[in-house]
Amino acid sequence: MPAAGKVQWIDVAEEEAGQRIDNFLMARLKGVPKSHIYRVLRSGEVRVNSGRIGASYRVAPNDRIRIPPVRVAEREDDTPAPHYKMTVLHEDDALLALDKPSGIAVHGGSGVAHGAIESLRSMRPQAKFLELVHRLDRETSGVLLIAKKRAALVALHEMLRMRAMDKRYLAGVAGRFRNELQHVRLALAKRTTDEGKHVRVSPDGQEAETVLRRIERGAEFSLLEAQLLTGRTHQIRVHLAHLGHPILGDDKYGDFELNRRLRKLGLRRMFLHAASLEFAHPVSGETLRIAAPLPDELERFRRATIATGASH
Repeated sequence: MPAAGKVQWIDVAEEEAGQRIDNFLMARLKGVPKSHIYRVLRSGEVRVNSGRIGASYRVAPNDRIRIPPVRVAEREDDTPAPHYKMTVLHEDDALLALDKPSGIAVHGGSGVAHGAIESLRSMRPQAKFLELVHRLDRETSGVLLIAKKRAALVALHEMLRMRAMDKRYLAGVAGRFRNELQHVRLALAKRTTDEGKHVRVSPDGQEAETVLRRIERGAEFSLLEAQLLTGRTHQIRVHLAHLGHPILGDDKYGDFELNRRLRKLGLRRMFLHAASLEFAHPVSGETLRIAAPLPDELERFRRATIATGASH
């Protein structure tokens, strides 16, 4: 892209309010390095209502923002986000719920150019506010919630903090899971390596709670419902691996020899699906339950292996 040769003036819309100024500018100045955005913020070249602000300033409705001339980096891979096929499960003025397929990241970064949120913004260029409420692992399918208004995002984040959102997953696991109901309380510690994030059970980690309910039990595998009471990175995957029942197809915490055999049986992804979310609507207060059916490839595997001769 060419250099921007003049000062820009932007007025903040109601639905854009509440964002940090650095995030607001990153969304507006595609292709400008983060380091340059922070440089112009520190130098005072970015002004809000004619005054200097810091990177943590949160924009307010009708703020008038002065952006100095900036050069957008020329990038050969600066291609628009692809339009991924994602089923809309629910939509109203405040929020949107998608059925995210396995294999699509929720956002770009860490070697992934584009994710579900970039794809959605590309498909809806007129939308002034689209933000992720929560995240799903790239290989996890299912319900992904997106806020269409800042007030809805704030309210939904508060529900997550207060454990007022019921989040349930379906997980196919190795082995015959013994208990019909099991409440797992195992703290998790996270570290980042060159290979990415790795989480382990550790008494020095953050509190993590998962309620497991056995749905079906076959000769070799079981189908569980996992209810998240906390939302730690890789929580369900690590808890189940620690219990000796790793998620089928999990390439980070799973049984690698088993995963090779599973591919021959037709399971070429991780058997973890965000099945439902239930919460009070941030505007109406009415109970809203959003559910995504088990994807065809997981349903076929379930019928062929877990449901065949299943015991409860």
